[in-house]
Amino acid sequence: MRLHSKILFALSTATALSAAPLSFDFKDPKGVNNAVFKLDAPLEAINGTANGVSGTLSFDPENPSKTTGSIVVGTGSLHVANPMMKDHMLGAQWLDAAAHPEIRFEIARIGAVKADGGNFSGEVTGKFTLHGVTKEITVPVKATYLKDKLGMRVPNQKGDLLVLRSTFTVKRSDYGINPGAPQDKVSDEIEITLSLAGASPR
Repeated sequence: MRLHSKILFALSTATALSAAPLSFDFKDPKGVNNAVFKLDAPLEAINGTANGVSGTLSFDPENPSKTTGSIVVGTGSLHVANPMMKDHMLGAQWLDAAAHPEIRFEIARIGAVKADGGNFSGEVTGKFTLHGVTKEITVPVKATYLKDKLGMRVPNQKGDLLVLRSTFTVKRSDYGINPGAPQDKVSDEIEITLSLAGASPR
């Protein structure tokens, strides 16, 4: 009897450890997910948002370092308050949204993972594509896994949430975004802040 119980326990433990990762969709039905960007030059600070967020991540709360997938932002969804500045930003001389409709980060690997309950932190390395140029970058990411909390965000929907937060900096000159523009007016550094929630319904 004891041997039988041990076998059942071992099988149940193995099944739990080999449970399939969860798939989280970051296309928010509420339209709340967004990216914030900032260019802080000596003569002018430019702040804006982008709400055209989508993408899917495969995430296992028991093994977060194995997370795969990508986050995508629609270039045309980038917004600044000044209409003329927005037209210039999305035009051919700058982001050229018509030719390069997506900004994408695709995960390659994750390191330095720390876990505290449902909270995780780590360094995510991946391929970042902006203005048609792809470079490998490493960014700090914090993740919060919220089991059975989807209904608190989307009424009458059962499932889990995965919230991601990250702030990192890229240089527009590295991605060929009007590199000749005066840096005292338009900063070369672009600070990007993400706070995104992905849904895994069931």
